[in-house]
Amino acid sequence: MTTTTAPTAASADAADSGKQLSLIDCDVHNAFSSPDEIARYLPKYFRQRGLSLPGRAGFSSPLGVARADAVPDEGGKPGSSIAKMREQLIDAYNMDYVILTGGGILSCGVHAEADYGAAVARAYNEWFAEKWLDADPRMLGSLLVAPNNPAEAVKEIRRIGGHERLVQVIMTSATRTALGDRFYWPIYEAACEMGMPVAVHPGAESTGIANTFAPGFPASYFEWHSNLSQNYMGQVSSLISRGVFCEFPQLKFVCIEGGIGWAPHLMWRLDKNWKSLRATTPWLTRPPSEYLVEHIRFTTQPIEEPEKKDHLLQILDMVHAEKTVMFSSDYPHWDNDCPVHGLPKLPEPLKQRIMWQNAAELYNLKPR
Repeated sequence: MTTTTAPTAASADAADSGKQLSLIDCDVHNAFSSPDEIARYLPKYFRQRGLSLPGRAGFSSPLGVARADAVPDEGGKPGSSIAKMREQLIDAYNMDYVILTGGGILSCGVHAEADYGAAVARAYNEWFAEKWLDADPRMLGSLLVAPNNPAEAVKEIRRIGGHERLVQVIMTSATRTALGDRFYWPIYEAACEMGMPVAVHPGAESTGIANTFAPGFPASYFEWHSNLSQNYMGQVSSLISRGVFCEFPQLKFVCIEGGIGWAPHLMWRLDKNWKSLRATTPWLTRPPSEYLVEHIRFTTQPIEEPEKKDHLLQILDMVHAEKTVMFSSDYPHWDNDCPVHGLPKLPEPLKQRIMWQNAAELYNLKPR
C-alpha cells in the first residue's frame, strides 16, 4: 500500500492565533433519546429491524452510566439536550470547543453483520448532521465508522470527511483483530487523505464479535470497567509494532477514555525488546516510544489518581504530556471530571498544553 497524503498540520498562524483559546474538551457524549431517531436514517431493507446493537456480557453499571442531573428538563437521555449541555458544561466552564464523541452507538463496529453495522454508522452520521452539526459553533463532531467493514468505512470518510466541523474519525476500541492489522489500513489511508485523526473509545469490549480481555471474560462491571486500559495497551502496541505509523507517517491516533498510567510501562518494554528483536519489525527505524509520542494522543478522563499527586506529575512527564495529553470531561457520564477539579495543580506551561494547546494543534482549531 502506498503511503498516503498526510493531513495538514496546524499552521503557524493557527498556533499564534490559538493563544486566545483557553479550554477544549476532547470527550463529550451527545446522545439520542430513542433508537428510532437513528433507525429512520437506515436504508429501507434494514429499517424494519430498527436499531439493534450488541449488548453487554450480562452485566451493567449499578450506578448507571450518566449523571442523574444531566437528564434534560423536557425528558430524554443525558447528553441528548443541546440546551442542557450548554448550561452544565460549555457555558458553565466557558469552553472554546467541545469534541462530541457520541454515545450508545459504538458497538455497531462489532456487529456480526458488518453491512448492518456500517449502515448504522452512516445513519448515526446523518442524524448527527441534522441535529448537532450546526447547533453551536463550539460543538465539533466525530465521524463514526464501523471498523469491521473497512470498505464501507472508507466510503463514509470520503463522503463527509471534508466537512469543516467534523474533526476526527471515531470507532470502537473493541475489535476482533488488533488495530495494527492491515485489515484496517484502508481506514487510516482515507483518514489521512481527509486530514483527520482517528480516535477510539471504549464501551463495546466483550460484546458482539469483539475479543474480550487477555485473561478471559470479566465477571462484573467493576472488572470490565477496570480492564479497559488493558485493551488500549494491546491496541497501541499493535499500531506501533505492525508499522501503521511507518506507512502513514502523518496519522494521529487518539486514545479516548483509556487512562494514561499504562503508557510509560509500554514505552519502556517496547524499547527494551526492540533493541534485541528489531529484526522482527524491520520497518521500525526508531525506538517504539518515539512513535508513541509522535502519533498517539491521550485524553485525561479517567485520569489516574495516586495518593501522592506528585506521582501523577511524574507519569505526565514520562508520557511527554506536553505533546500527548488533552483534557476531557467525559460529560455526562457519572465519573466525569470538571476542568476545575479534575486535575491536580499543574505547572502553567503544561496546563496550557493539556487544557487547549495540544487539542488546538491536533484539530487545527482557531478562536471563533
